[in-house]
Amino acid sequence: MIRTFIAVELDPSFGEKIRQIQERFSDFDLKFVNPEIVHITLKFLGDIEESMVKPLEEALDSLMCEPFEARIEGLGVFPKPSNPKVLWLGATGNFETLHADVETLLKPFKFKGEDRAFTAHATLARVKTLSKDQKSAFADILNELKDTRLGSMQVNKVLLKKSTLTPYGPIYETLHTVYLD
Repeated sequence: MIRTFIAVELDPSFGEKIRQIQERFSDFDLKFVNPEIVHITLKFLGDIEESMVKPLEEALDSLMCEPFEARIEGLGVFPKPSNPKVLWLGATGNFETLHADVETLLKPFKFKGEDRAFTAHATLARVKTLSKDQKSAFADILNELKDTRLGSMQVNKVLLKKSTLTPYGPIYETLHTVYLD
């Protein structure tokens, strides 16, 4: 079994800005995502048999979404500011269409659906614990950075990725690349 997901990688030029944002939250008990591997997940597939990789590649090769420009901007948390569990960067562009296209192509595989609506975002950190006092300080920094703008990027490919979890963080490997045209 291999752990897999479908994603759009962020432009590598955003790495330093991501690092700077993460640095602002370094006083809190967070598990940061390495800036080099921050991405937008379109669909988490979970553990699959290796024999499913080829059929998934073939299905994804039928993506109809055209390339589009995306803006990476805005900082927020899930599920809500009073109880932050995930710190994320927002993404705007044609992600809803791309996500819907991926969902449609994967329907025959019967992957588990999401309980919540798709929101294009890139996870920067997972919140481990925050005391009451820290929640206020965390919210202040979040509010100060909420309108952060990293810039624009071209979304012209979608990746099927393998994730290997290690004590030092996940290691990602691209299994298949689909170029949008």
